Amino acid sequence: MNWISNYVRPKINSLFSRREVPENLWTKCDECGTMLFHRELTDNLNVCTNCDHHMYLSPRERFRTLFDGGAFKDVSVPAPPQDPLHFRDQKKYPDRLKQAQRETGEREAMLVAEGEIGLVPIVAAAQDFNFMAGSMGMYVGNAILAAAERAIDLQRPLVLFAAAGGARMQEGILSLMQMPRTTVAVDMLRDEGLPYIVVLTNPTTGGVTASYAMLGDIQIAEPGALICFAGPRVIEQTIREKLPEGFQRAEYLLDHGMLDRVTDRRKMRDELISILRMLRHMPAAVQGDLPAPGDGPMPEGLPQPERQTQATS
Repeated sequence: MNWISNYVRPKINSLFSRREVPENLWTKCDECGTMLFHRELTDNLNVCTNCDHHMYLSPRERFRTLFDGGAFKDVSVPAPPQDPLHFRDQKKYPDRLKQAQRETGEREAMLVAEGEIGLVPIVAAAQDFNFMAGSMGMYVGNAILAAAERAIDLQRPLVLFAAAGGARMQEGILSLMQMPRTTVAVDMLRDEGLPYIVVLTNPTTGGVTASYAMLGDIQIAEPGALICFAGPRVIEQTIREKLPEGFQRAEYLLDHGMLDRVTDRRKMRDELISILRMLRHMPAAVQGDLPAPGDGPMPEGLPQPERQTQATS
C-alpha cells in the first residue's frame, strides 16, 4: 500500500492543488492593521472598511471615480529639461525618474485632465504621491500652468488634488521657483473669475503647502490628512515641546480656521458637484430622474392631476 500513499495520493493532490492564486488579493490597512480584500477596498475608494482610514489613491483612479461615467481627457503638459543640474545622490536623477515611471505608469508626478462632474465641465489636476513622493519639480509647475491656461481657454473651474512631500531636491532652486509660478497661475484664474478648489490629501507638506495648495477659493481636506510646511517631528525637535494631539491633521486645521471642510472621499464627488454648481450659479444637481408630467400614474397617496379637455360646442 506504500505506492498508494507515497505516489498516487500526492499525484492526485498535486493535480487538484495546481491553482494559480493571484497576488495582492489582500491589503493591510496602515492605521488599524485590518486585512482588506482588494475588490472590497476598490469599491470603497481605498478607504478602510474597519476604521475609515483613507489610503493611497492614484490620480487616474481618482479621476475615474470623479468624472461622469469615468470619462476624461488628458491635458498635455510641456516637458521641461531633464536633469538640468546633473544631480546625483545614490542614483542619477534620470534613473530615479525612470524607476518612478515604471512603478506608477505615469509620466510625472501630476496628472491634468478635463471632463464633466455632475454635468459641470471642469479641469482637474492631481498629484501622485507614489511618484517620488509627489515632489514639486518643473514638470509640476508646468502642469499647474497648463491646467490654469486650459481652464481659462474653456472658461471652466479648476479642481486640484494635492499630495506632496514638498519641493524636489534633485532640481534645487529650479524646484523652489515653481512656488511663485504656480501662485501666478492661481492669480490668472482669479482675474478671469473662475473658481479654484483645492482638495488636500494625505500628506500635503513643504513648498506645496506654502504655495498653490493653500490658495483655493474653497479648501477641502480628506479625513486624517497631514497638512503642514514642516513636519511635526521637526517642530518638536526644534522647539523641544510636545505638540497637541492631532496637530497638523485635517480635523485640527478645520477647528482652527485653515480649512473650509473635511469631507470623506466617498462623499467628495457629491460635495464638489454641489459647490461647483453653486459657484457657477447653476441649479442644484438632480439626484434622480423623475417621469415627465402625464407620462404615467402618480405614486399612491399623491393627488392625481386634473386632465384638461377641450370644450365642444
